[in-house]
Amino acid sequence: MLFRRRKPAGLKERLRGLFWPRKGFSRSLRYAQKRVLRLSASPYSVAAGVAAGVIASWTPFIGFHVLLSFAIAFLLAGNMVAAAIGTAFANPLTIPFMWATSWEVGDYILGSTAKPMDHADLLTALEHGRFGELWGPVLKPMLIGSIPPALASGIFFYFVVFFTVRGFRTRRRQRLAETYASRARVVPVASGDRDFQDVGRGI
Repeated sequence: MLFRRRKPAGLKERLRGLFWPRKGFSRSLRYAQKRVLRLSASPYSVAAGVAAGVIASWTPFIGFHVLLSFAIAFLLAGNMVAAAIGTAFANPLTIPFMWATSWEVGDYILGSTAKPMDHADLLTALEHGRFGELWGPVLKPMLIGSIPPALASGIFFYFVVFFTVRGFRTRRRQRLAETYASRARVVPVASGDRDFQDVGRGI
């Protein structure tokens, strides 16, 4: 296969890649930024798509963020590619903060009615896939608590992306116009064209 690694990545390296990209988060963020700016959709569609991805990232249903972002982007008439990129808001650096914030907000909204779950019981429920036992003490508070910060961050990213994309495209149009104008000034008139112009003036 073309561009295949000479030495396949080991288990340790693959696990590390899940939590920390091989080339760092800064490079991944720059790539995502350029990818968003170069989308051909309208600034509203791009911004709504990114906002949809950010909103979906706050939900505790990790693994389904992209599908949720597509559904939200469809309702907002947002761009699907931008929505998928927006889900990168949930990453190993932000997920602990997001989950802790969601649970605390949800527990406050529910009036601290959620019964705490022992760590051993939590691990046992996850190991055996008994997600029904996780709904009351974990998933319900996190889902309800994710709504306020998700809406706030979604609105914030919408305006940031909207004005960034619109400004980028305005500057690009200005640069293209200046380039075309400079080329038009420096391109010499061919001799045949000059003769044709002289004939047209009756010379």
